[in-house]
Amino acid sequence: MRLTRSILAAAAAALVLAGCGSGGDDDKAAVPETATGSLEHLAAEVGCDPTIQIDADEIRQASCRKSDADGKFILATFATDRGQREWINGAKDYGGHYLVGRKWIAVGETKTVTTLRTKLGGDIEEGQDHTAHTGSHSESH
Repeated sequence: MRLTRSILAAAAAALVLAGCGSGGDDDKAAVPETATGSLEHLAAEVGCDPTIQIDADEIRQASCRKSDADGKFILATFATDRGQREWINGAKDYGGHYLVGRKWIAVGETKTVTTLRTKLGGDIEEGQDHTAHTGSHSESH
């Protein structure tokens, strides 16, 4: 499936923006009801002018930058819950931090995702951290 490969490639690109790190559970305090709507509506909710990267029937994806303090993030909307879950499951293999709502997702650094959550609601999910495996091979200096 060409579209699936494109989506996974986009997910991998999104993870370049995501960075590494780990958030705490103290971000549950001020979480609003999970937002819904189009990609443009969600972007407007957080004050971002989205740059569309993928505009397909199954997925719409854009990169966003609010300010240096909030960082860059990827915002994607999906036609179906199943399509969203398949995207997340594939993307999580690459690590990253995900803010997940109904048929939408935001991908960015921990701080960015936590900040977005105060406006969009949703649940934070983390991908697999493979950094522990990078030093497991014999090292030569």
